[in-house]
Amino acid sequence: MYLTHFGLKEFPFGITPDTSFIFTADAHQEALNTLLIGLNTGEGFIKITGEVGTGKTLLCRRFLATLKDDQVVAYLPNPMIEPRMLLLAIAEELGLTLLGHDYRFSLLKQFNEHLLAMAGQGKKVIICIDEAQSMPLESLEALRLLSNLETEKRKLLQVVMFGQPELDHKLANPAVRQLRQRIVFHYRMPGLRQHEVGHYLTHRLRVAGHRDGDVFPPSSARLLYRLSSGTPRLVNILAHKAMLLAFGEGKTRITNTHVKLAGRDTEGLPALRWWHGW
Repeated sequence: MYLTHFGLKEFPFGITPDTSFIFTADAHQEALNTLLIGLNTGEGFIKITGEVGTGKTLLCRRFLATLKDDQVVAYLPNPMIEPRMLLLAIAEELGLTLLGHDYRFSLLKQFNEHLLAMAGQGKKVIICIDEAQSMPLESLEALRLLSNLETEKRKLLQVVMFGQPELDHKLANPAVRQLRQRIVFHYRMPGLRQHEVGHYLTHRLRVAGHRDGDVFPPSSARLLYRLSSGTPRLVNILAHKAMLLAFGEGKTRITNTHVKLAGRDTEGLPALRWWHGW
């Protein structure tokens, strides 16, 4: 496609989270700081929320990469499962083979023994849940009960949840009010700020092999921001389509016309008002 035309070694604006393209926007760093500070306290739940496409999964992967050897993580990318299966999935991640009891009390007892053994080895257990808004209320309550496991000095595990704003709506349910009270640290991720979009585009192009950094002039970057409201995934989609259009015309700089045409071909843009008058 346009790789050779723009002097690239790979596509710069894929929508699959790739840690090699991480751009440390202000909000991204603030969210990571919240996670690290919360983790150092050793207690309570930590919650990160954000709209679709704001980089929660990428942040989650960056967070996991910061963990130390004495921190053991159970990572659940798809927690839309009932309570017993949730406990079994976490156990498997922690290397614990549960004996298959039907009673939650027995499962929790085995968990407690395993976590105590890990604590005795100086290990800290972290349960990291992506797409947490998909968890049933019963599973959220099971997670709270699991977080009750503790010694006289500290909790035996910590829970980190990443989710869309629907997670906040779910946690507003009175049935899980006890869990909501245990959220000690939380952060709501915004999109890119307007002044960051140009730097974001240039950064991804350079990681992909481009050397000049002049593919998106300031006016095109501003229009990308307006159409996407700074949502990184939408910025990527629009930038990729705009580059395809420029390639088709044999050009190496993106114009506002390219961005507008890319926007007309993209569903789900928040700034639909921009269609009027085009």
